[in-house]
Amino acid sequence: MYFEGLIIAVVTFLIIGAFHPIVIKSEYYWGVKCWPVFALVGIILLGISLFVQNVLLAAIIGITGCSSLWSVLEIFEQRERVRKGWFPMNPKRKGKN
Repeated sequence: MYFEGLIIAVVTFLIIGAFHPIVIKSEYYWGVKCWPVFALVGIILLGISLFVQNVLLAAIIGITGCSSLWSVLEIFEQRERVRKGWFPMNPKRKGKN
């Protein structure tokens, strides 16, 4: 049997699940100004995935890169969720984006 597809599916689920609290905490402590970090990490990881021969490892690196790039959008959406009161605002950043 070939387990690569199952492994990629499970790892994708775990990576996406890990990025949710990362985005929430990043917005809480730094606001949306941390979006370039997510973008840079995503681009770097996608670039690295192009040079990795092992398909499983390349897929995991690429998925992590795409998740990081997707987090750029999510960090701005998280700001809106905070404004709506769905998530707590950092009292030290009150009134700042």
